Formats: sequence, C-alpha cells, structure tokens
Amino acid sequence: MKAAGLFVLGALCGLVVMAIPRAIGYLRAAIRSDHGTKSANDVRPHTHEEFEFTANGTLEQVAPLFGADKERLWAEGWNPQFLFPLPGADREGMVFTTDHDHRNAVWVNTELDLKNGRVQYVYVVPDAMATLITLRLTPVADKTHVAVTYERTALSADTDKHVRNMAEGDRRSGAEWEQGVNNYLKQAER
Repeated sequence: MKAAGLFVLGALCGLVVMAIPRAIGYLRAAIRSDHGTKSANDVRPHTHEEFEFTANGTLEQVAPLFGADKERLWAEGWNPQFLFPLPGADREGMVFTTDHDHRNAVWVNTELDLKNGRVQYVYVVPDAMATLITLRLTPVADKTHVAVTYERTALSADTDKHVRNMAEGDRRSGAEWEQGVNNYLKQAER
C-alpha cells in the first residue's frame, strides 16, 4: 500500500508541475486584461497643443509674469489660492488651487527657472482632467519669444468632450496671452 501511495503522490506532483506553465499563462492573461489591454472605448483622450507669441520686454521683465502670483497682473480673472508657500509667492514647488468650471483644480509648479526662461505647471481636476503646461522663453534682442505647450488627459469618459474642447481653446490662446502680457508691459513702462 505504501508503494501505491507513493506512486499516486508522485503522479499528482507530476501533474502539478506540468500544470504550472499553463496556470502562469492564465494568470498573465488575467493581469493583462485588468491592467493594460484596454479597448479603444476605454482610452481617454490626450491632447497636445502649442502656441507662440512675442512679448515686448526683456526676459528679465517677462519671465516673472508667468509665476502664479505675478500672472494676476495681466491675466483677467486669474486668482490662485496658495497652499504653499504662505503667504503666497512665486517660487518653484508652489502649490495652489483655482476654480475650474465650478470644480477645484490643484496646481503644482514643477519648474520656475526664470533666469533660463523655463516654467512648468501640472494641475489636476479630480476625476476630470490632468494638465501639463510648459513655457519656454527665449530672449530676442529687447523682446522675448514665448512658446507654450498644453498637454491634457481626460480622467473619465464624462470629461472626454470637455478636454477636447479645452484643447481647441488652447490652440487659440496665443493672441489673448500676447495681448494681456504686452498691455501690462506697456502700462508698466509709464
């Protein structure tokens, strides 16, 4: 009986060993179906829009205007509520909120290198959208070339259309930014 029991145990072990590769295959397929293989209907829109303009001031005059606090000087309706630092001030790593279509958007400054003309923000509207804004400023004689990139990703199917509409607006924002910045610079000269 002992020999028969060992035979059965050996046969069961052999079956288990032979079944392991198949089980691993099923496990991998299950993981992929949950985390990485999405249908076209599950993919959220991601937009990438750029615009450029010329600011009528030197890099030293223009670059600070793209800090969250100083942007109030030229961007109508811009009113960030600082969480860090307090009191609110333009510095790398600043964190603030804004109202975004009656939702709270949380912003983080990821780069504020005014000397080298590079500014970047990330903001998230929970369950709606994530946005990356990158500004590159280049001195051109006594003026500054400003290149702005907006990348937006919808975070839910309910906001897919909103993100696409915002991308359309992003594409056309250059003239508005140019007018706001240059109007402020002109008034500041007086």
